[in-house]
Amino acid sequence: MADTISIASWNINSVRARLDIVERFLAEEGPDILCLQETKVVNDTFPAGLFRQYGYNHQMLNGQPMHHGVAIVSRIPIREDDRLDWQANGEARHIGVRLDNGVRLENVYVPAGGEEPDRTINPKFGQKLDFLERMIEWSSALSDKPTILTGDFNIAPLECDVWSHKALINTVSHTPVEIALLARLQASHDWVDLGRHFVPAPERLYTWWSYRARDWSESDRGRRLDHMWVSRSLADKAVSHRVVEPARGWARPSDHVPIITEFAF
Repeated sequence: MADTISIASWNINSVRARLDIVERFLAEEGPDILCLQETKVVNDTFPAGLFRQYGYNHQMLNGQPMHHGVAIVSRIPIREDDRLDWQANGEARHIGVRLDNGVRLENVYVPAGGEEPDRTINPKFGQKLDFLERMIEWSSALSDKPTILTGDFNIAPLECDVWSHKALINTVSHTPVEIALLARLQASHDWVDLGRHFVPAPERLYTWWSYRARDWSESDRGRRLDHMWVSRSLADKAVSHRVVEPARGWARPSDHVPIITEFAF
């Protein structure tokens, strides 16, 4: 019988500020591996003890003070800690590991890109585009390495990945230039987008709702910014994929919710 491994990804928007909902998620869902983005904590003060209480004894951390930060915590062995500087400025936005079955797991936090979709007046947008170009270069060299790429990509690629394509077409995260770059990234390794593999377009599928909404659920102005992609060779190993949407309504939530994929290797 194949071994089943569940892998979750969650932009937690400060892991120490949201320990209560992290603990609730671990207790209710208990994935084998959890990839976190925007941990906003240096490695020495990461709440490692809480995760160990739930059996996550294997931890790979790439943090920095107050901003960004990524981590992979796991109940099963993870090896070969790798950190790539796709931002080219030292920001902690990637960490990758190898599972004992040989599969690589890459956890990424793509820059949000600021407010204006114009790199001449908004350097953050240019940094985002350059980040994706570096990811494309990396992805193109993967060859036949079986890889899972997950995290907060900060791009909603399809028209049905946002609450209103017409309203958001010039909004950072859904602009044509970002969508085109993400398509190039996907093509560079023939990645399979598991979100839309299991929930085909145009079905509703969101992972993020702004804090600005008075009632996020009622207005439902969501975007699909969080993704789980796999090498083509791993696509048939994915058993299920789901979004833990109720987490957006938990006390003091992140604006992102977890996604979970179950694999049968």
